[in-house]
Amino acid sequence: MNQTFQARSLSATPPSPAPVPAEAAARAGAPGLGRGALALLLSAHPAPALAVTALITALGAAAGRDVLGSCLVALAVLTGQLSVGWSNDRIDLARDTAAHRRDKPLVAGEVGMRSVSVAACAALLLCTPLSLANGAAAGGAHLIGVAAAWSYNLGVKRTRWSWLPYALAFGLLPAFLTLALPGHPWPAAWVMAAGALLGVGAHFTNVLPDIDADLAAGVRGLPQRLGRRRSRTVAALALLAASAALVLGPPGPPDATGWSGLAVTGALAVVLCLPPGNSPDSRLPFLATLGLAATDIALLVARGTSLV
Repeated sequence: MNQTFQARSLSATPPSPAPVPAEAAARAGAPGLGRGALALLLSAHPAPALAVTALITALGAAAGRDVLGSCLVALAVLTGQLSVGWSNDRIDLARDTAAHRRDKPLVAGEVGMRSVSVAACAALLLCTPLSLANGAAAGGAHLIGVAAAWSYNLGVKRTRWSWLPYALAFGLLPAFLTLALPGHPWPAAWVMAAGALLGVGAHFTNVLPDIDADLAAGVRGLPQRLGRRRSRTVAALALLAASAALVLGPPGPPDATGWSGLAVTGALAVVLCLPPGNSPDSRLPFLATLGLAATDIALLVARGTSLV
């Protein structure tokens, strides 16, 4: 989102030195309430936050959560995701500024650092009782996942262990849903394994388009250390393994839906492992990994009734 600059008015006095972005925003006046609220919302990465919330809520409903339980799941997941999104933009402000990320409201001066910091902490504080309202064990599992996501933002993403917060957070999401059911059962091992593998695949998929920019900014997580080609392979294998766990893990023989999903993910994995084409900027590998992840998510929701 580009920042709008006012044209300089003509006057007889010499022009003053150009203000830095923060000063320019202050002299232009505070944005209206609606614009400021929108900028604050955009700083939380609302699209992925809403997508994850919708997915987990649907999975909870499929696992047997009633209307009230599904609402508690949605509120807990949404506040946790918002806290992670806001903390990400606030922690990465210096790096985003150096990279001239004018699409970031914080960098563009459309929202203040204090506002984003307060929003991140407020969302995290709300997430705690909302998570525990699902039960102590279930809420604890969700809060561990949120803490893992915060640890990623706070610096783990710069290490070779960058995949671990994703594996932990995604692997514990089924436990968040099942531990709130009567009897507080743990999810089946294959569900947690599939969740962890899906998280690892999501991490490598998310990083793929920005590996070069991340390396230039000094971010050296595992995908950046492995490079684009090997990261594509890891993403494909992790997501394909998640598919296999989701199809072959439940008791009984797989149905037609399961075999179809496994066939689709297998074909997409082959596409990912093929040598790249002539265009180094081709989006095909990224789109293929998104297709793999989407198929895994569909299989996970379809298996919702057999999570335990």
